[in-house]
Amino acid sequence: MAKKRSEFEEKYKWNTKDLYESKDDALKELDNLNKDIDLLAKYQGKILNNAQNLLELLQLDTNISRRLERLFIYAHINNDADTKDVTYQELFGQVKNVYTKYLEVTSYVVPEILQSDYSKIEKYIKEEEKLKEYERSLKHIFRNKEHILDSNVEQVLSIIGKTMDGPEEIMGVLTDSDFKYDDIHVDGKKVGLTESNYSTFIKSPNRKVRKEAFKSLYKTYANYKNTLATILRYQVEKDVASAKIRKFKNSLEASLFSNEIDLKVYHNLIDAVHQNLKPLYKYWDLKSKILNIPDFHIYDSYADIKNDSGKKYSFDEAKDLVLKAVSPLGEEYVKDISKSFTDKWIDSCNNDGKRGGAYCTACYDVHPYVLLSYEGILQDVSTLAHELGHAMHYYYACQNQKYQDYGYSIFVAEVASQVNEILLSRYLLDKSSEKEEKLKIIDDLLQKFKSTIYRQTMFAEFELFIHEYTEKGGILTYQNMCDKYLELNKLYFGHHVIIDDEIQYEWERIPHFYMNFYVYQYATGFAAAIYLANAIYDGNTNIRDNYLEFLKLGCSKNPIDSLKVAGVDMTKSTVINEAIKFMNSLLIEYTKLQEGEKDE
Repeated sequence: MAKKRSEFEEKYKWNTKDLYESKDDALKELDNLNKDIDLLAKYQGKILNNAQNLLELLQLDTNISRRLERLFIYAHINNDADTKDVTYQELFGQVKNVYTKYLEVTSYVVPEILQSDYSKIEKYIKEEEKLKEYERSLKHIFRNKEHILDSNVEQVLSIIGKTMDGPEEIMGVLTDSDFKYDDIHVDGKKVGLTESNYSTFIKSPNRKVRKEAFKSLYKTYANYKNTLATILRYQVEKDVASAKIRKFKNSLEASLFSNEIDLKVYHNLIDAVHQNLKPLYKYWDLKSKILNIPDFHIYDSYADIKNDSGKKYSFDEAKDLVLKAVSPLGEEYVKDISKSFTDKWIDSCNNDGKRGGAYCTACYDVHPYVLLSYEGILQDVSTLAHELGHAMHYYYACQNQKYQDYGYSIFVAEVASQVNEILLSRYLLDKSSEKEEKLKIIDDLLQKFKSTIYRQTMFAEFELFIHEYTEKGGILTYQNMCDKYLELNKLYFGHHVIIDDEIQYEWERIPHFYMNFYVYQYATGFAAAIYLANAIYDGNTNIRDNYLEFLKLGCSKNPIDSLKVAGVDMTKSTVINEAIKFMNSLLIEYTKLQEGEKDE
């Protein structure tokens, strides 16, 4: 049974007093913000009367946004630390309501600014030098000019925004709460299968357990294929309609436009992965051989080649490993990342009621916060390194950019986190003298390639299909989605794996298909991180210094140009190809270790 939060030492909890001394202070700020948001309305119809009005509006909006961010983070992380604490449930709901009010009150701002030409903004910037710090934000607004609607329509869209997320929420409630699966047999006992424990059973060393879990899960999804096809169809039709309303050529362009991503990045990823499927096929052959399964099925593909050694790491040991692993990034980086431990940015308690998973979030005026539930296995050490990569990305952006320019794009978000993870893996591989530990580390890396570059690209390809099919006037049904998904699985698994018919229903359980072209960024981010981390670990100080500059940029440059500062050009296939070369080298090293050969 999980321990209560009160049973954990304070050193394992984050310091929320850096945000507010007490909940009462947060409530006072909530009340003040609720009143101050109304002040934003007084500039309606007057923003561009003169440079002073524009500056005052932007300064007031920045002040309120920063305070709202701080309050949101406070309520959010306290609620996640103990979801059973109803006081923070209530506070979090109240903060979200105030944020909705803020969106409604400010819905006039962008349409009103866009009633003018940018030449007027340039004139005001010359008149009032303090406007210079908002120049990037203002340019970004005008970049969106042809896609912004009039203020009345924008206000309506902001008000009904919650309802637009209906398909995703319905899918989640249906699959998380209402689905019932057939029991499976584990160690001679009947065990209830759930969506959450499926990930454990599909990796089981017992093949019968893997097969039974796979069959049970997809039997249920098959029974709901019409319902889930209808839910996803409405999500896609919403994406397509929104793109059309905002005058984009298609939904892919609409999604990538907001992050300033060239469409060829998306298509290059798919093309590059198609040209590099052979290493994935080698991986399937390797797993089949080592696991001694000649008739290798899809439900076997999740089994670990090497099980966890059972070795445990205290949190202090994990801290020591992470700090040593990132040392190639330089003394200053190690000094700065150490603050996350000394200044209590991290909450590692695995207490009852804590939100599952791990994340990093940030407050511009304080510091990042990291949530994880640390149990001491190697994966937890890797997760710590990952989330601290996010934390340092936020930290350096906050230290070097104005508030309005610190929030980096989701396109680059996974780069810093994965760089730290890969540095840790490389460090552990070099440090370890145990064959079994090395095999486990390489196996974990190979699985990341499979799940991040290949699997996420397959998802991206499916997502592109369902949107393009709809844009051409097609009606999505469970049958055409199942047919396409089965076709993609046959391509990505090849003839090296027996393709079980049940896998055609897997699209029904992927929540990211409700996030409008999101998943491809996992693949591009991981590929960029492989390229950078390997160069940094191997002593390329030029790449290291450029990478550290990249961490400071926030959104002061668009994400493609930001990565170019680090030495990575994602508009070309080079980085994908280099990443997969590394995967090939891991396959070779794994095979040599497995066969007992010594490295040359």
